Amino acid sequence: MSLMIGVPTEVFPGEKRVATVPEVVEKLIKLGFRVEVQSGAGDAANFSDEVYRAAGAQIIATAAELWASADLVLKVRGPGADEVGLVRSGQILISFLWPAQNPELMQQLAARGATVLAIDSLPRTLSRAQKMDALTSQAGVAGYRAVIEAANAFGRFFNGQITAAGKVPPAKVFIAGAGVAGLAAIGTAASLGAIVRANDTRAEVADQVVSLGGEFVKVDYEEEGSGGGGYAKVMSEGFQQAQRAMYAKQAKEADIIVTTALIPGKPAPKLISAEMVASMKPGSVIVDMAAEQGGNCELTEPGQAVVKHGVTIVGYTDLVSRLAKQSSTLYATNLFRLTEELCKTKDGVVDVNMEDEAIRGLTVIKEGKITWPPPAPKPAAAPPAAKPAAAVPAAKKGHGHGAASEPMPGNKLAVMFGVAAALFWFVGAFAPGAFLAHFTVFVLACFVGYMVVWNVTPALHTPLMSVTNAISSIIAIGALVQIAPPLAGGLPPGEWIRWLAVVGIVLTAVNMFGGFAVTQRMLAMFRK
Repeated sequence: MSLMIGVPTEVFPGEKRVATVPEVVEKLIKLGFRVEVQSGAGDAANFSDEVYRAAGAQIIATAAELWASADLVLKVRGPGADEVGLVRSGQILISFLWPAQNPELMQQLAARGATVLAIDSLPRTLSRAQKMDALTSQAGVAGYRAVIEAANAFGRFFNGQITAAGKVPPAKVFIAGAGVAGLAAIGTAASLGAIVRANDTRAEVADQVVSLGGEFVKVDYEEEGSGGGGYAKVMSEGFQQAQRAMYAKQAKEADIIVTTALIPGKPAPKLISAEMVASMKPGSVIVDMAAEQGGNCELTEPGQAVVKHGVTIVGYTDLVSRLAKQSSTLYATNLFRLTEELCKTKDGVVDVNMEDEAIRGLTVIKEGKITWPPPAPKPAAAPPAAKPAAAVPAAKKGHGHGAASEPMPGNKLAVMFGVAAALFWFVGAFAPGAFLAHFTVFVLACFVGYMVVWNVTPALHTPLMSVTNAISSIIAIGALVQIAPPLAGGLPPGEWIRWLAVVGIVLTAVNMFGGFAVTQRMLAMFRK
């Protein structure tokens, strides 16, 4: 029999998200599951009971009834104190859990005999895990909302303006940390017209910062900052001193600072000191996205927005919930993709396959037994040693479309001209005068065409050919000349020439129109 998926109301204070949305309910039902939603679970995210019911879900009045009947429970936050007692043996729970920070909760859930999948423990290095990566989807929402909160607390425009009333300079925004949340903040601030600068311990994100319209500010200290699983690592004391000096300089110049630095399993690093806050211009804003883990700013008060030294410090811990409808939709989609992996047979039955690396990483408790942390990922098999490639003779310059665009060496060109001159003299000495005139035009045409095409970069050969195909109109003119004079007497050679000219006109017309058609299509690719 197909399993029942239950979606209870979130009990964490201030949490407005819901674990699934009506459009995902329909997809879960197509997978073979039955779905029940606690009454009012989606109200804070603007999803009414009626919409869930229309999507095919059953509406359950109380949490106790839902936990008692559900085989698979989908949540956003981990179970609260009252909910742990409702968990029953054999039940499957999927939610954010943070097992390293909640060892007591882990023990309580294990004692209940449940199977628990922590969505925050997903191995993010697996490419196929990206569709299930709720940390990334929620961090993107938080980064966007952080800039919106900064704009709300800031007393000016983000973009610079010149008006009759005076000139407004653009806001200067500094983003500390260029992970998913930081990149979302960079893109949002840049789109609002601010001057954006950013820093991260991972030098490889510099190109991403620039691509979003920001400027990467490098710490004057060489050290690799990439940690496992795509996260940053704790840096050395020398690096941290150089970083603090750079942050102190940026604090004096910036109007808005957004901090996003977090290291899994550790308190948020302190990046902005009280002295840096005091050095900022009055009216400046700091949005501390790491407030829930202690904050990146020394003066942050989690859950509140306070003003200190004339600077507004926003320490909200519910940035994602402030866009509850959007974040719930993304999170529900992540859980649906995970459910697809658990139910590949599409019959409403879940298989927690511990041989699957992604599922193994997610599963922190299996049937009452704590399985976290997971074993280290298996190293990728080394590719077979490639056989040494046979020596390929170097291609002569100028041959084929992939040839280099350098001109022919002078000595080789001189030899070629000498041979051509001798051939031309031989033809001129023995051929009729009429033939010599045509032959001269032919040789000059070949030479001009050769010199024009030879020095063109190979990447431009296709557009070049599509345009120069129009030159084949000369062929059409020659064919028309051959057709024009009347020919008489059966099928003399002139008649054969006439029909060859007709065929030539047809083929040339196709070539000409095709060349222009290709050119127009290529030009259209570069038009908005």
